[in-house]
Amino acid sequence: MHKQPALAADCVVFDKAGRLLLIRRKNPPFQGQYALPGGFVEYGERMEDAALRELREETGIAGRVIRLVGVYSRPDRDPRGHCVSAVYLVDGGDQEPVAGDDAAEAEFVENYRAQRLAFDHDEVVADALAQRAAPKAS
Repeated sequence: MHKQPALAADCVVFDKAGRLLLIRRKNPPFQGQYALPGGFVEYGERMEDAALRELREETGIAGRVIRLVGVYSRPDRDPRGHCVSAVYLVDGGDQEPVAGDDAAEAEFVENYRAQRLAFDHDEVVADALAQRAAPKAS
């Protein structure tokens, strides 16, 4: 059988105060550590729909995709095996997060830059911040 990487979708959500939505992982790997909300894509599901479903399941927030931040495919980014993730910048409106599913906690974190995030999520957040700071193309 041909081995294939797993597919995941993650969300970067900032509130109006500039805080970042993070979950505290309930399960290994990185149990107890902050991570972006996200998870595995189900068969027959669009990447964007998977990202929004995972956001809703883990934080209770019904979001809207703004744009793709990037695709992250380094084979060692997930200790469970090769996992490729499409990451989306998402508008969560002014909803308050409530932890659910694989999240022990879900909250908007003000000092997220001082945290060590799970997986390669520090790199992902840096990319999202660079995109937000870049001037819009006319």
